[in-house]
Amino acid sequence: MSESGSAQLSISSKTYSAWSLRGWLLCRLAGIEVEEKVVANDAANRAELLLLSPSVLVPRLEHEGASVWDTLAIAEYLNEKYPGAGMLPQDPIARAHCRSISGEIHSGFTNLRSALPMNLKVEHESFPIFSGARPDIERIEAIWQECIEIYGGPYLFGSEPTVADAMYAPVTRRFLSYAVPMNDLCRAYCETIAVWAPMAEWLAAAKAEPEDIEELDVEF
Repeated sequence: MSESGSAQLSISSKTYSAWSLRGWLLCRLAGIEVEEKVVANDAANRAELLLLSPSVLVPRLEHEGASVWDTLAIAEYLNEKYPGAGMLPQDPIARAHCRSISGEIHSGFTNLRSALPMNLKVEHESFPIFSGARPDIERIEAIWQECIEIYGGPYLFGSEPTVADAMYAPVTRRFLSYAVPMNDLCRAYCETIAVWAPMAEWLAAAKAEPEDIEELDVEF
């Protein structure tokens, strides 16, 4: 773990906030401990969220005088600060691939986000998925399959997790929570992420979260 100064990460609900989860996992990948600043996930606190981040998104990392929001910016900042942490693959071609698919999940898949909202407290045996989300699901499955076939798994870029796994971790929960049909390779990847120690820690904390937290219509 880092001994180079305190770090604070602003997050919202661990149950509903996919972006908070991504930022938190990135800090774990970098090997730094963070003090969590929880911003209440309700409409009354939209103003505070706006002040924390112009994009109305958490997380926001405060570290050694730097203030960094946006998950990809956090990933790049931490990779620069801790190059030995292995957040990105060493091979330049694999590294470019990792950055590309991380950017894709960062900026796309809006139909998936709408159809399968993040909720770590639900486990459906079956769930109707509207047709507009199907292309997003198929594209994500294709990304996972290609990466695992090229790099050997069990993570997207080999034997150790990278930025890409942090970025796709919330999607694995959506697929499991909403009983999305998957092939064996994709299901195995979702199960790998489920038992990844930082992910398991977050899931346990989400289950312990109060039931009266309100879900907003914006994904935080």
